[in-house]
Amino acid sequence: MPVMRKKKVLSSNHLKDVRDVAQEIISYAGEQKIWLFEGEMGIGKTTLIKAVCAELGVEDNVTSPTFSLVNEYETQAGDYVYHFDFYRINNENEAWAIGCETYFYSGCYCFIEWPTKIATLIPEKHLEIMITHNTATSRNLQLKLYG
Repeated sequence: MPVMRKKKVLSSNHLKDVRDVAQEIISYAGEQKIWLFEGEMGIGKTTLIKAVCAELGVEDNVTSPTFSLVNEYETQAGDYVYHFDFYRINNENEAWAIGCETYFYSGCYCFIEWPTKIATLIPEKHLEIMITHNTATSRNLQLKLYG
């Protein structure tokens, strides 16, 4: 079981705040590049990932990889960001089949939606971002660094 090292809570009062929230998460994460995005469907996981990618210098169109399982984006600096959505998988073998461990240990950012579907495959060192509703237009984000 991974050990939690640090915890922080953020609030986003409106969609216009998402860029500031993305910057704050990047700063909080430090060198940690495996990020788990938790929260109910429609809570804003992909929206937040889009904002984080923009702050990292990704110019590609960031979309949820619901059917492809993983999307690859390149930053202006030539680094890669991998965006996973495991909502539709039936078991962890499907994640193994796409070579998820190669991505996870590549040293690149890996943003993972629906990580509970692959719980035993998640590296010990990771950042968990739990997004919950505060009001109809605001969200609370609980950040936990593990490992």
